[in-house]
Amino acid sequence: MPDPRPNILFIMSDDHASHAMSCYGSRINRTPHLDRIADGGMRFDNCFCTNSICTPSRAVILTGAYNHVNGVTTLASTLDGRQVTMPKLLQAAGYQTAIIGKWHLGHGGVNDPTGFDYWNVLPGQGLYHNPEMIEMGERKMFPGYVTDLITDFSLDWLRNRDLERPFFLMCHHKAPHRAWEPDEKHALMYENEEIPYPETFDDDYSNRAAAAAAAKMRIERDMTLTDLKRPTPEGLTAEEEKKWKYQRYIKDYLRCVASIDDNVGRLLDYLEEEGVADNTIVVYTSDQGFFLGDHGWYDKRFMYEESLRMPFIIRYPNGIEAGSVNERMILNVDFAPTFLDYAGVQIPSHFQGSSFCPLLKGDTPAGWQTSMYYRYWMHLAHHHVYAHYGVRTLRYKLIYYYADALDQPGAIDDPREPEWELFDLETDPFELNNVYHDPAFADVVEELTAELHRLQAQVGDEPYVHSSAAGTWRK
Repeated sequence: MPDPRPNILFIMSDDHASHAMSCYGSRINRTPHLDRIADGGMRFDNCFCTNSICTPSRAVILTGAYNHVNGVTTLASTLDGRQVTMPKLLQAAGYQTAIIGKWHLGHGGVNDPTGFDYWNVLPGQGLYHNPEMIEMGERKMFPGYVTDLITDFSLDWLRNRDLERPFFLMCHHKAPHRAWEPDEKHALMYENEEIPYPETFDDDYSNRAAAAAAAKMRIERDMTLTDLKRPTPEGLTAEEEKKWKYQRYIKDYLRCVASIDDNVGRLLDYLEEEGVADNTIVVYTSDQGFFLGDHGWYDKRFMYEESLRMPFIIRYPNGIEAGSVNERMILNVDFAPTFLDYAGVQIPSHFQGSSFCPLLKGDTPAGWQTSMYYRYWMHLAHHHVYAHYGVRTLRYKLIYYYADALDQPGAIDDPREPEWELFDLETDPFELNNVYHDPAFADVVEELTAELHRLQAQVGDEPYVHSSAAGTWRK
């Protein structure tokens, strides 16, 4: 008799912001197959990552622990596969497990994927076209487009699984990561359209900490020929050039998203054709958010909303009400406990997240989190973003740019003057007005600073100690 526990299909893309999904009200594209998941299940409107960068976020999802605990703080870190992970626990409990696509946590020895019956992953970031992949330790080159191939291999694994046992499949897409290379099928989408510009497209970074102006991810200044695929036309004004570059970027980004959407549709169709859709939990998310011209930027890393917020839609016809929306706060550190809970597997006491199964059933546990802790460690590397940590509540966000590498892998040892930002997300949803030094917010600063230190103590992280000629003090 088949095991009645639910299957779990976890689909994750790379850098897919929720405001490029029509189920989140996107103004710039349509995602009909992703919408099938949201329409058939639950959409979370306040899902956040604890570190907005690829490698650390993936480690959090696997381990159910913050980066200072799992050891993966930056892109230059690797995951030691000897530690306890959620796939290992599911595998030990009888689930068939596989990961196909982007891994980005190192490879070889203890850095290879563990806890999976089958794995076939991209080395590093991987290529969009004719990618090399590492299948169970053996490198192979596969002709084709990476999003199609990852889906092909996922479907092959599903078709050859043991029908008597539940499965856990992590289908990890490379797209729509920079440099946004679409396939031939979608290459001309949006060709004769002008994609709308975000409200903060012409942000001048005034009334913010110095970190905002210092970041090197501006569309008009920092995009490369590899990003744009062709030289910038001559004779354009500065404003015209910035808009031209945005249109080049965002159209390729959305074309990559369209390919993901089509391939998600293939997976959903398979589940329905096999008659297992009702007992399969399907999740679609991304490893973090992304700036889609917001603040004039591309990339992520900052604790600002577009980067911090993750899409998270989940469908489970046997257990989640179709078309439901949840405003409660969930984090990527909560994913692993939730999947274990659904599988009936005991959640290890050292896991730092919480199962949100009750939320999926329409209940909110007493004391459910109303604040979250964030930390970006990779000081100045790649896009010149200062190291920072902070707290977000349902209304406010407090950010401390401690701006120090602290010997983290890949971070640049060039300390900057620490600064604070405070945003009232109710009156300033686009985070344009830092009110940290406004006397009217003195009580809020005090409360959020205390909450920040409470959360740091709760997760076991250390507050930064700032050194100066006058001595040292905690921030």
